[in-house]
Amino acid sequence: MAVSLTPEMQQAINNAFVDGYPIIWASAGADGQPVLGFFGTTQAYSDHEIGVWMRTPERGFLARIAENPKATMLYRNTETRASFQIHVEAKRVDDEAVKQTVWSNAAEREREQDPEMKGTAVVAEIVRVIQRGEILMQRD
Repeated sequence: MAVSLTPEMQQAINNAFVDGYPIIWASAGADGQPVLGFFGTTQAYSDHEIGVWMRTPERGFLARIAENPKATMLYRNTETRASFQIHVEAKRVDDEAVKQTVWSNAAEREREQDPEMKGTAVVAEIVRVIQRGEILMQRD
């Protein structure tokens, strides 16, 4: 089964921060200790990739995915009761065109926190999507 986020999932991810439901991410470095964080710049980069703008390149998330690219994001909208997990393999991307796209697609309030684009991009290949404990789709 191939991974292809539905337009509804892409819209939910892209609007999560503005709607008041920022995406929660979990990552673990070489020590295996999971760490949670909210990333308001999370976006559907494509139908099979998630993008995140990291305002501070020294953030722990970037160090953890360099050691262990496996990470998970959780979307939950309490108003609509929509929720899903997306398991990914994430990597830092310093390509200027990718950085420009990810920064530009972040919510305006988030872009205002890094107007000079001193941060960098993360692009994460989707491995599987889980909803209500069931695998909806996963990478072949």
